[in-house]
Amino acid sequence: MENFSHKQMAVECFNKAWDLLDKSDRTSIEEEQMIHQCHTSFWHWTQVEDHTPQNISIGYWQLSRVYAVVGQGERALHYAELCVTVSKEAELPPFFIAYAYEAQARAQIELEQWEEGEKSIARAEEYMPLVTVDDSRKLVEADVLELRAMLDNR
Repeated sequence: MENFSHKQMAVECFNKAWDLLDKSDRTSIEEEQMIHQCHTSFWHWTQVEDHTPQNISIGYWQLSRVYAVVGQGERALHYAELCVTVSKEAELPPFFIAYAYEAQARAQIELEQWEEGEKSIARAEEYMPLVTVDDSRKLVEADVLELRAMLDNR
């Protein structure tokens, strides 16, 4: 374990979870692996001495997304709310706050909390114009559009 790095492990597990998130035909075993990879990534980030609120926000966001994707809305909402709290308390850049609200909206939609989901989408949209990097803003916009479509198709 002499070359072991919590940061390397956190990044590796995050990327493995992301690869599974991107997969459209996940098996139930892969869904379970994705959950474990995501929690492992988050735990390793907490062990990195100089981790930042941004690292924690991203970890909570990924946990929320993973749980929403596998249909566990309560867990998704739990992590989304932690993401919102950390992001706002740390006064993270608008990109991260917008994504915190995106996570919250996704979880609320999974739970069929339509009005709350609409409010969370609106909060994400408030931050979108403040995202100054075009590619980053387009990512948020695309996910928010996806959520709006989910609301429209309920």
